[in-house]
Amino acid sequence: MQLTPPCAAASPRLAQRLAERILAELRAGAMRRGTHLAEQALADRLKVSRSPVREALALLAGSGVVERRPNRGFFLACDAAALPAPALAQPAPEPDEALYQRLVEDRLAGAVPPRVSARALARRYAVARGRLLGLLGRAEAEGWAERLPGRGWGFPPVIDSPEAYTAGYRYRLIIEPAAMLEPGFHPDPAVYRRLRAEQEALLGDAVHRLSRAVLFAVTSGFHEALIGLAGNPLLLEGLRRVNRLRRLVEYRLYGDTERLARMAGEHLRILDLLEQDEREAAAGLMRAHLHRSYEARAGAIGGSAGAKGGDAKDCILDLHKSP
Repeated sequence: MQLTPPCAAASPRLAQRLAERILAELRAGAMRRGTHLAEQALADRLKVSRSPVREALALLAGSGVVERRPNRGFFLACDAAALPAPALAQPAPEPDEALYQRLVEDRLAGAVPPRVSARALARRYAVARGRLLGLLGRAEAEGWAERLPGRGWGFPPVIDSPEAYTAGYRYRLIIEPAAMLEPGFHPDPAVYRRLRAEQEALLGDAVHRLSRAVLFAVTSGFHEALIGLAGNPLLLEGLRRVNRLRRLVEYRLYGDTERLARMAGEHLRILDLLEQDEREAAAGLMRAHLHRSYEARAGAIGGSAGAKGGDAKDCILDLHKSP
């Protein structure tokens, strides 16, 4: 899906990214047609002002995803399961990708403090302030930077240590397989069809042409959509929080297109089992899938995620083998 603004926007890239984030949240949240999309609530959740949120909703309205009702605001135009997948469209090329990845790495390494001025960052990277603000706007839209009152910028905590990374995977190993076995789990063929189309696209050329941010949105969105079917909003919110925290370190690994294709293949096998109502088998495969994903990523933060005598990795193995 390519989102096309009905009119020129003051910050088209930020509005586009926010539109894609809003669309991903709508899909993962299994919202129903006619749901009111409150601008202030979205702005608070996305940590931006109402103005770019309004522009993003206008983009979605121009694409038929939401409808604008005079004096009432924006409303979802169809059930979430029927929403299109923006990541399957050819995205606009991102400028300054190398500089952006440098900012990511510096944030993970602690070289960028939790609070800093745009001027200081512009000096650090020897770029014009306007160019630097473009990078920060992208980080803000992706949820790992926020504009502070005044002229400063803040960087909320992220997973940046082996112990925290292991804890995140232990948490996912506990909740994601279990969610499939919840009494309230409701299979949704429309959700399955959408997820299948996205994962099959990763087996084609999409894995080579999409940015790391979009690839992360597609792969993490797969897990969020499935846990959303459990009918427990606390499970979904917990997984979303972990995904927000691990986003930056995952960017390091999203250049490995072969691994991403293998991951998509495993996602498709999980869908096969769910479509056959083999939830026990699907939960077991999800557990194995998460275990393999952890092993592939274990060195992403300062060496092995089990840096302290191997204990962290052994915990993952023990949990994987447990009933």
